[in-house]
Amino acid sequence: MTAVAAPPEAAAPTEPPVHKPSVRKRLVPYWLLLPGILWLLVFFVLPMVYQASTSVQTGSLEEGFKVTWHFQTYWDALTEYVPQFLRSLLYAGTATVLCLLLGYPLAYLIAFKAGRWRNLLLVLVIAPFFTSFLIRTLAWKTILADGGPVVAVLGKVGFLDVTSWLGVTEGDRVLATPLAVVCGLTYNFLPFMILPLYTSLERIDTRLHEAAGDLYARPATVFRKVTFPLSMPGVVSGTLLTFIPASGDYVNAELLGSADTRMIGNVIQSQYLRILDYPTAAALSFILMAIVLIMVTIYIRRAGTEDLV
Repeated sequence: MTAVAAPPEAAAPTEPPVHKPSVRKRLVPYWLLLPGILWLLVFFVLPMVYQASTSVQTGSLEEGFKVTWHFQTYWDALTEYVPQFLRSLLYAGTATVLCLLLGYPLAYLIAFKAGRWRNLLLVLVIAPFFTSFLIRTLAWKTILADGGPVVAVLGKVGFLDVTSWLGVTEGDRVLATPLAVVCGLTYNFLPFMILPLYTSLERIDTRLHEAAGDLYARPATVFRKVTFPLSMPGVVSGTLLTFIPASGDYVNAELLGSADTRMIGNVIQSQYLRILDYPTAAALSFILMAIVLIMVTIYIRRAGTEDLV
């Protein structure tokens, strides 16, 4: 018998070679980020550094300002303008609450009830942005003018008696009072509240409302247990987008208020452009930024969500 040759052993499968991306491909994401990084560096980081150096300078416009690390400017600025800081936070907080109370029902209507009118309502919400911020504020100066129809109606219904008792108006006058400043802030920043709220509400699955109704939940319970908790990202982002710019605003207090309603933004503007005390103005800016940053951090943590829209 002839011996049968054994079949040759099968060759072990070889793994396909791993192709590492070239250095050029690995650098593509960084090249794409480069324009944004340069923009932030030139228009945010460098101005912040310049402002920080200005805040610790001493001198005058005639003699020139020099960096002397004079940190006492911060303490002097904070202690001297405490009323303006508190007034700014109070006006901005009040306007934010009013924006939430006015904006949430409108955002809810657009998200769930508007139907084919949704796009039109959204256009109407952002329509004020097509007009200058200054012109919109001046329009409120006409609306709240003494002897105008708005003030006359408010006086007849007794609204001005209540606001005068609260100290936000003076007799039959609304213009040049805290109420006028808050109204201007509320109107100008209302779209910043409505749009995030609408975006958050529009994402909610309406089947959740139907399921809650099938479980015999009343509409108020559905809103409290389902709708409002799911819209919290919009509430948080809307309040931040409203409160942060409102706290540093100075146009509304300048045009609609008086010397007794000056906000910290008016003080900073005056220090920069009229008194020409650049170190104090820079210090006030950093103090305001620090206060707002601390308040925003605490608010986000207490709100229990960081999922901002």
